[in-house]
Amino acid sequence: MKNLIPIRHIMPTIAFIQTLTVCLPAIAKGEEATAPATPPVAEKQEIPAMDLRKIIDDGLKSGDSKIVIPPGVYRVKPQNSQHLYFKDLKNVEIIAKDVEMVCTETVRAITFENCENVILKGMTVDYDPLPFTQGRITAMAPDKRWLDFEIFDGYPENLEARVEIFDQKTETLKRSIIYCAEKPFESLGQRRYRLMKPENYQYNPDADKEEVGDILVTNSNYNLGGQNAHAIVSSGCKNLVLEDIRLYASNCFSYLEYNCDGTKYIRCSIDRRPLENDLKPRGIRRLRSSNADAFHSKHAVRGPQIIGCTAKWQGDDCVNICGEYYMIMGSHKHSVRILATRDINLKVGDPVELVSYTGERLPDAKVVAIAPDGTVNAEESKFLLKQHMNEQNKQTMSNPETKALSITLDREVNLPMGSVIGSMNHMGNGFLVQDCDFGMNRSRGILIKASNGKIIGNKTTSNWGHGIQIAPEWWWLESGSSNDVEIRDNIIKDCRDIAIIIEARAGNGQRSPAGAHNRISLTNNSITDSPLPNIVVTSTKGLIIAGNKCVPNTAVKLSDWHMQHYGLDPKKLEPIMTLNCEDVTADSN
Repeated sequence: MKNLIPIRHIMPTIAFIQTLTVCLPAIAKGEEATAPATPPVAEKQEIPAMDLRKIIDDGLKSGDSKIVIPPGVYRVKPQNSQHLYFKDLKNVEIIAKDVEMVCTETVRAITFENCENVILKGMTVDYDPLPFTQGRITAMAPDKRWLDFEIFDGYPENLEARVEIFDQKTETLKRSIIYCAEKPFESLGQRRYRLMKPENYQYNPDADKEEVGDILVTNSNYNLGGQNAHAIVSSGCKNLVLEDIRLYASNCFSYLEYNCDGTKYIRCSIDRRPLENDLKPRGIRRLRSSNADAFHSKHAVRGPQIIGCTAKWQGDDCVNICGEYYMIMGSHKHSVRILATRDINLKVGDPVELVSYTGERLPDAKVVAIAPDGTVNAEESKFLLKQHMNEQNKQTMSNPETKALSITLDREVNLPMGSVIGSMNHMGNGFLVQDCDFGMNRSRGILIKASNGKIIGNKTTSNWGHGIQIAPEWWWLESGSSNDVEIRDNIIKDCRDIAIIIEARAGNGQRSPAGAHNRISLTNNSITDSPLPNIVVTSTKGLIIAGNKCVPNTAVKLSDWHMQHYGLDPKKLEPIMTLNCEDVTADSN
């Protein structure tokens, strides 16, 4: 991923755990239903209570293959820190047209576990209390080391630091994420707080653009039975379909899947709820939707099909499709020694991607056998602690109790310490992202680390990161490199970074040679109002770039950090640039 406060991953199969804040507003009401709304819920008359969970459970117990939920707004209390839980369902369709579920704690909304051929249609999901809060900046230190702010009416009050700043006039993002002190918030009374930046903070006029009057947004959490991250989560599911799901908030990711096979997201959304039909009166409209990623797929057998979806105003990437790398500590003939901090998704018979610490991608191999190989040793721990990678991953792998495994391959390899291996059966290959509308977020639009997929006809607007990025991330140990990916007919506008980038970075930080990615086509994409360069492709063999329209905004410049990171000369920028590429065909750009 990128340098940010590590909130993203809260589940056993992901590299680190982020605790959320505890917020204690009024105790949530029991489950109840009201008629579908156009005015705010607070202004409506309640109708007799109906139990959403019981309606669904009764339908399942009766053996119905199609369950139709009566329209209404249902306030649901969670059980075991999740509001709805489906396990081992097969061949069931749940129709929830004009149904809204209001989650009464900031924990999981819906979990699907080991389900097959299940369809959920039409449901709207929101939270009361919200998993974030908002306040207006009322004062700040001369160097902006601290900010005082007052929470708006209608928003919860206990806080945790995942801070974004929105412009008071445009209500759009004004600066990148704020890093905060270990204990960032001091209560000043009467819904007023002081935010402290870290001890090593130094004022940067290019970054610290917040002003008195701007709006601060940060996380909030309310749970009575323990934390459970993300809004809608599927694990180990096959052919799951989420259709016309409207999500207005999430405590972390909006739609998360892991170890799934062929999930379809059709016209699903995460967006800010308008003030006029909010769940309660508020002093200002919501400026955030979810706290982190919108659509996040990990370790999929067949990648997700994300079609006609919307993701705006969330706290991180719009789409991330990835697998998992395992760190290689060395090799001998047919075997490689890897570190396993948890259960791995490498299996005998899997084809695997192999990438050297210096960035060379080896020919793919196949797993023949897997066996225990002790634990991490002192030399390996010393190496790991020196690496430029996510700190949590680094500390976990270097722990003396971390197990090692010997992976036997079908051919000899020579791979040094710091190389990586990943299963090509669990990277999300075969993905599709088509006809979606993404943007207004602090990071990237579409981030892909998979193969045999298509990115077609999407619109990304005002991403602070890349509009489209194809790249494995050694920093997070998120695989993989990409083969046979088609990127066409996309419209990218007002991107703050390189609009489309295809790159690969080695474990040693250097740009990978050609062949990390293979057979990539970029055709008929439109990029406007974005800084030079508009398209950068590195480390690719077999590249087609044709018919792309680039109208750069020369008034917007990449930062010096970006220039250095990408190895670009600010005096030699062009709309389309290729570095470390072979077999390039360029035409009519």
